Amino acid sequence: MDVGAVLIAVAGVGGTLGGALLTQRGADRAKRRELEMTRAFEDAREHRELRRSCYTELHRDARQFSTALSRHLYVMRDRTAEAEDIQALEGIKDTYRDRWSEALMIASDTVVPSAHDVNEALTTVYGQVKRLEQGNPRPGENLRSAAEAQHSLWSQIDAMRDSMRCDLGVTDRQPYSVASNRGQLEAIRDDFGRTEGP
Repeated sequence: MDVGAVLIAVAGVGGTLGGALLTQRGADRAKRRELEMTRAFEDAREHRELRRSCYTELHRDARQFSTALSRHLYVMRDRTAEAEDIQALEGIKDTYRDRWSEALMIASDTVVPSAHDVNEALTTVYGQVKRLEQGNPRPGENLRSAAEAQHSLWSQIDAMRDSMRCDLGVTDRQPYSVASNRGQLEAIRDDFGRTEGP
């Protein structure tokens, strides 16, 4: 038997087995990468869905809180707020506060600043409303100034909504610029000018 032929046969068998082993290892590595990419894609999709849900609820609750503040101001203009009026406002405020706390844990860094602006504005208007309700207004605070401050909330809520939509990839439009609708503001001034001074 020729030693060279045996060596060639052994090398051929070894190469065949080694090639199969390398092919298997490459396939395993590719499969692992594919699973990791699938997992990363699923995680990103779940995180986007979590943000979408949080943004939807925060936007809705901020709008409801702003509407409740407006409604409460009209109640205070027309009559003394009763326990059920106060409880309704407090309930909506508490729901919003819980949603805001959740959003701080989920929202992206691009959304938090506009959401923070909305939170600060809502809190400021709520403080004015409560001081007026309790007969303890600060200098310059009256129903009209509180109604004007409440009206300005809408443009800030719109800016927050636009930053949320941009973060979710729904639009690439830059966030809404904060501006006021003069016609609506004049109507509010008329509504609250009947009972309040300038």
